[in-house]
Amino acid sequence: MATTDDSFNGMTEYCDCCDLETLHEVSVQIRTESVKEENAQFSREPYRVRECQRCGDRSSQRMNNA
Repeated sequence: MATTDDSFNGMTEYCDCCDLETLHEVSVQIRTESVKEENAQFSREPYRVRECQRCGDRSSQRMNNA
């Protein structure tokens, strides 16, 4: 489970690469999933993106599965 800590703009989360709870930078990005230009405006989805500040491992997860 993610927790806040005393650092600026960071969350501590488990990192698979480090095998530890480490500081992560977490953000939300809107990504276009359609490759067809005419449908692109209807295929934007939010993704939670996290990056380990110790090893640099980056992962993302789609926030809704509608």
